[in-house]
Amino acid sequence: MKGLKVDWYLVLIILMAVAASVAPARGEVAIDLGWASKILIGVVFFLHGARLSREAVLKGLTHWRLHLLILGATFVLFPALCVGLAHLPAWITPPELASGLILLGCLPSTIQSSIAFVGVARGNVPAAVAAASASNMIGVFLTPLLASVLMHAKGAVSAGSFWAIVLQLLAPFIAGQLLRPWIGGFVTRHHATLSKLDRGTILLIVYVAFSSAVVEGVWNRLDALDLARLLVLCLVLLGAVLAATALAARALGFDKADEIAIVFCGSKKSLASGAPMAAALLSPAVAGVAMIPLMVFHQIQLMACAAIAQRYAQRPDTGPISG
Repeated sequence: MKGLKVDWYLVLIILMAVAASVAPARGEVAIDLGWASKILIGVVFFLHGARLSREAVLKGLTHWRLHLLILGATFVLFPALCVGLAHLPAWITPPELASGLILLGCLPSTIQSSIAFVGVARGNVPAAVAAASASNMIGVFLTPLLASVLMHAKGAVSAGSFWAIVLQLLAPFIAGQLLRPWIGGFVTRHHATLSKLDRGTILLIVYVAFSSAVVEGVWNRLDALDLARLLVLCLVLLGAVLAATALAARALGFDKADEIAIVFCGSKKSLASGAPMAAALLSPAVAGVAMIPLMVFHQIQLMACAAIAQRYAQRPDTGPISG
């Protein structure tokens, strides 16, 4: 179908999971790679802090009703729906994937793809930039808190690990924000190179996490039917959030350009933030399994939103986009 393209980076991520399934890291190699991934997670969040513009966020915050609706979808509706799915009977939701679904619900929105889809759909791009940036800034603080509270009941996160997790994620992020006036230009100029570091770090995280999960016997507990059920759950989840955000935007009187920003920014979950957060938040064996729902949902959201953006773009031109 036109407009639906293969996400080759996701293909690489899946290949890392396959590589870990065939040749998992063990012993000293696993320990060394684990420490390398922890260090690189700090680097990734430092770069996130240096990259995200506070000015872009503050500029868009005057459109507070739009931002509240997007943040509500991201950090209230999504977690509530995912907790509900995680507590469905075992023949619907595989118990091994319940923690991953809850983590998925707690993650911030994407930045690049949300803004790109809003642009294709002829929506309110400035609002999308502000909303996606704000979601990621807030997510650095809120996602560990939400995940710790909601996943603790599932036994995936220990109560005492919260501050260690926050320190691992927040300290580098805040350092990046504080140093942004001096290094922001460098980070912007070398965005392409640093993005490769980000992506390479996520590939390493996936390999390390899946290696641990494989050593712990994940594929003895999950089969093709479990993955098929997960696919259906992710489709239902995405459909519910897309419908809820569109209907809420219309009920509250937003124009079409704002509705587009709300739908795309409120329905996304970030793989770029999710993989490092999973690795920081969970033990390696649990993190490997928890990433599976995120990987499935990520590809579904890209395919569905590409088609939806094309449909929005085909509407008649009604004049300038609101800012």
